[in-house]
Amino acid sequence: MRFLPIFLDLQTGPIVLVGQGELVRAKLRLLLAAGARIRWYATDGNRDTSGLDAEGVARIEYVEGDPVIADLSGITAVLCAGAGELGHAVAARAKASGVPVNVMDELAHSTFIFPAIVDRGDVVVAVGTGGASPVVARRVREKIEAMLPARIGDLAGFIGRWRKPINDKIAEAPLRRRFWERIVDGPIGALVLAGRGTEAEKALTEIADLSIYAGAAQAGVVEGHVTLVGAGPGDPDLLTIKALRALQDADVVFYDELVSPEVLDRIRRDASRIPVGRRVGKPGIGQDAIHKLLIEAAKAGQRAVRLKGGDPFIFGRGGEEIEALREAGVAYSVIPGITAGLGAAAMFEAPLTYRREALRITFLTAHKEKDADKVDWSTLTDDKMTVVVYMGMTAAPAIRTGLLAAGRSPQTPVGVFARVTRSDAQAAVGILEDLPTLVGQIQGGPAVLIIGDVVAHSAPWRATQINKLVSDLLVAAE
Repeated sequence: MRFLPIFLDLQTGPIVLVGQGELVRAKLRLLLAAGARIRWYATDGNRDTSGLDAEGVARIEYVEGDPVIADLSGITAVLCAGAGELGHAVAARAKASGVPVNVMDELAHSTFIFPAIVDRGDVVVAVGTGGASPVVARRVREKIEAMLPARIGDLAGFIGRWRKPINDKIAEAPLRRRFWERIVDGPIGALVLAGRGTEAEKALTEIADLSIYAGAAQAGVVEGHVTLVGAGPGDPDLLTIKALRALQDADVVFYDELVSPEVLDRIRRDASRIPVGRRVGKPGIGQDAIHKLLIEAAKAGQRAVRLKGGDPFIFGRGGEEIEALREAGVAYSVIPGITAGLGAAAMFEAPLTYRREALRITFLTAHKEKDADKVDWSTLTDDKMTVVVYMGMTAAPAIRTGLLAAGRSPQTPVGVFARVTRSDAQAAVGILEDLPTLVGQIQGGPAVLIIGDVVAHSAPWRATQINKLVSDLLVAAE
């Protein structure tokens, strides 16, 4: 390690900035974001500050003259960007005066370098490569950005506000440490990270005996938590950043059978994995049994994830699960996922709404023929309504019969989109009258049916029309 990572307190004195062009303006934005006061030698005479807010501009002092002979007393650091040979002379003067200096992209003239920065307010992460490869540093920063909760800075600020009053009440340092570990890793920390700071403040004030709370952590008594996570339709790259963090933090994951192996690979390696879902022809353990497992895991102090295909609240029975958790007094949170209907629309370019053509969307489920018989199809006959049917392959004949009997046109475009967003995804498009035949062209589910004029805008429909046109031309040529 050639460069020791340090953090400069920019409130101790101004920064001298020398240079011109977009390079120096990039440094301006960075320094102002950190609250710095700046003495700016604009070497090209251009003092354009467009794009900067008025509060930031007020902290800029425009300086004339030669920066090589500038007074450096009380200066926190000197930065040169786009200054050319003048920057080298300024750097030599700063070094002679014992002032930290950075000349952008020139290690030989610098006593410190700028890392790639992850800024989360009170939490700042710096990534450096010793100046060897800023691109590598940026790539590492991107990985860290993806892993860190967006509100991790809020959590640090929350603890900072409470640190002194709590520390005054817990004299023993080991107990204080365990207390804060329990806050960070437990439900109160989860509330802050979820943007529910007021509830977190209330929960912390309601801890009656802080020493007992810390002692419980010392004794291994910890509070569990259940997170309902939407796994999306199958492509692991469609998992949200928050979902990935939950999978990496989990002690145990209860997952649906329809969750793809690629998504399961994102789970922390040493976490327990328990299948609890069901699929066509394979009954699962039952919803009540799932509730029992989730509650038991949380009460045992585990961080449990209920991993559900698609989105927990769209035909995922997530509502039932949080009601059971709420009644059991178990802390929980919900992370949404991309539902299969949206995944199908994006993958196969079938817009679910379209100006002047499709103004409404209805999502419904028809797992079996008896489910289709319970649907009031008369409410779905508007030709400006897109109907998205989940788990509708088996009930396809009944769905067609119900819509046709209610008055929907037999020529309505329809699509059967299977295993959407996965590498083995498949589509069959045609008209409502032929829906069962289209389903027969699909080699296994899960699949969603999209019914409405929007299907005529999809990529498979366009391909079908092109193939038909080519076929007609070949016939005509013969």
